[in-house]
Amino acid sequence: MPESSGPLLSLVHVEKLYPGHPPVGALRGVDLHLAAGEFVALMGPSGCGKSTLLHLAGAMDRPSAGSVRFEQRDLSRASDDELTRLRRERIGFVFQFFNLLPTLTVRENIALPLRLAGVAAGDAGARAAVMAERVGLSPRLDHFPQQLSGGEMQRTAIARAIVHQPRLLVADEPTGNLDSANGAKVLELLQALNRDTGVAILLATHAADVAAVAHRTIHMRDGVAVRVEHGTAAGGAARVVV
Repeated sequence: MPESSGPLLSLVHVEKLYPGHPPVGALRGVDLHLAAGEFVALMGPSGCGKSTLLHLAGAMDRPSAGSVRFEQRDLSRASDDELTRLRRERIGFVFQFFNLLPTLTVRENIALPLRLAGVAAGDAGARAAVMAERVGLSPRLDHFPQQLSGGEMQRTAIARAIVHQPRLLVADEPTGNLDSANGAKVLELLQALNRDTGVAILLATHAADVAAVAHRTIHMRDGVAVRVEHGTAAGGAARVVV
């Protein structure tokens, strides 16, 4: 993995409370440090705080307490517009249910982040085609999502998430809606992208076999990190302190 002078992403003493009587504590004092190029999995049962942690790491939400830093920048000091720009330019997102736009072709779905960033349609389409080839979708460029298999839809979503060359890819249960064969292909693709492009990946999963491909796995329960395991590709600087 690439060397880094400091963590790409740091969450320090992060808490997240949701209103209620009493308030619900989704995260309770979690620390996470993710190195550039690291592949880290979050594992635990539903409701343990995995998705909440991903939302904070991806600048989609703000903590109730503690700090989130990305590329050494304190995101608590960033405006909503600045966070939007950060997500658009530096972070990619992959979700369980693909979230493709049904009226756009594969090419247009992949190109969408580039178009939102102001890239001309021709250039965005050309870059989308290159990325589609990278994930094995060149024959499907002019197809619509409803014409794709589940695995093809997820590969389209992954291509869309990395076409703008983000530093961090946030993946929430990316194999959760796939059969085992397509799930394995998606995992192989994520490993290859992590290895070949250096994009850091923070992935949430319920499944031990999915987490096993990561450099490290952080086990969560009831809003806290309870254990860290090193995978066969262990390395980098991710660590959790509870």
